[in-house]
Amino acid sequence: MYMRANTRRIMVRGVPIGGGSPVTVQSMTNTDTRDVTSTVNQIRALAEAGCEIFRLAVPNRDAALALVEIRKAVDVPLVADIHFDHRLALLALEAGVDKLRINPGNIGSATRVREVASAARERGASIRVGVNAGSLKKKILNHYGRPTPEALVESAVEEVDLLDDLGFTDVCVSIKSSNVMETVRAYSLFAEKRDNPLHVGITEAGSLRYGSIKSACGIGAVLAAGIGDTIRVSLTADPREEVFAGAAI
Repeated sequence: MYMRANTRRIMVRGVPIGGGSPVTVQSMTNTDTRDVTSTVNQIRALAEAGCEIFRLAVPNRDAALALVEIRKAVDVPLVADIHFDHRLALLALEAGVDKLRINPGNIGSATRVREVASAARERGASIRVGVNAGSLKKKILNHYGRPTPEALVESAVEEVDLLDDLGFTDVCVSIKSSNVMETVRAYSLFAEKRDNPLHVGITEAGSLRYGSIKSACGIGAVLAAGIGDTIRVSLTADPREEVFAGAAI
């Protein structure tokens, strides 16, 4: 009998993730976030396709500042994708994003995470801890020798526990690899350890045809095990195709 894992619920601008809520479909814009008009147009196109949560790359200060105008133009859940520089996360929160994606492999020290968590709490934003096989912390990678499922889960648990210790619990988790079976194993291991809602996907799945098949296998296997609260199909294609594939899965 199919049973979904009992996870905590977080909110992203009125859209629930976890806690028995319907599985939501996400996508990510592939425009230059600094180009406000193009980005807004793509967000609207994704919304028409059925996308429920929208992630944007924020690689630099100009992209973070552009979020101010993007936020004014669209009333949808926006997620800022942050790597390396925690100050970009702070700027994105000031601009009004609803959620951050941070990578424990490159976001920096506990002090920086504390600063981000404090700002997110003040603004009612949630956080996704996004663990990726290609960017694990050196100490974890050295211990396991390679990005095994156990290594990915240790990285995720470490960051989640840090945020919990800081009193920040509006956290979902993704544990992604380009290896389907290892990704499935990692999600299963994490679900045994913590109750955070899970964002499910396969990293760099590939082209429209191959990536859709690969993602259907991986995401489908995780969902069939009763694990997963929101999904994104990562394709090198028009982002609307990610939404169509996700809805089909």
